[in-house]
Amino acid sequence: MKQTGIYEQLITQLVEQNLDRESFYVGERLLEAGEAATWLSRFLTRIIEIAMDSVPNGDSRIHNQISLANTIVKWLSKHIKDEELISENLLDSQGKILTALFDKTNPIAADLPKYVESIMPITGLTQSELFCGSNVGVSLETEIKREIQTSDKIYWLVSFIKWTGIRIFKKELEYFTRSGKQLKIITTSYMGATDAKAVEFLASLPNTQV
Repeated sequence: MKQTGIYEQLITQLVEQNLDRESFYVGERLLEAGEAATWLSRFLTRIIEIAMDSVPNGDSRIHNQISLANTIVKWLSKHIKDEELISENLLDSQGKILTALFDKTNPIAADLPKYVESIMPITGLTQSELFCGSNVGVSLETEIKREIQTSDKIYWLVSFIKWTGIRIFKKELEYFTRSGKQLKIITTSYMGATDAKAVEFLASLPNTQV
């Protein structure tokens, strides 16, 4: 390794072999017990993703990837002696992802598949997304509306609140709070940027703390 600068990565055997300790200052520290699980699981995530991606293409690729995942789970269970790890985490061979669960005896909508499609955030629930003011890509307004509709609780931490922004989500916020769900908001009155009308509207909502 000859790229100088600061790093924050685990030292693998290959990295250690390539460290020129005579010519370079090598900053390093010991992995602490309290952080080891986080660091090592992140490291393994990358390795396992590479391994999954290396499974040859073909009609049985997904099946083989699932089989590999289950093999890893079984190996882990054997080495930590936890039978529940197997029974609770083995993947179904069909490779399905759960996207919704609603009571059919008291349906929230007449067409549940269409309803789920209309409220599911386009960017999904399990990964982060960076939004900007560009008109290209996913609409921030649409995504926030979908997030409100699918949330159990909402915690907003914002520097200031404008009525022109809140009114866009007025309908969704009213429905959310009236359904018994909790909305908590922390904001400021710094430089008078926050609109009193916006705060008054939010404070008037049930199950809401501002």
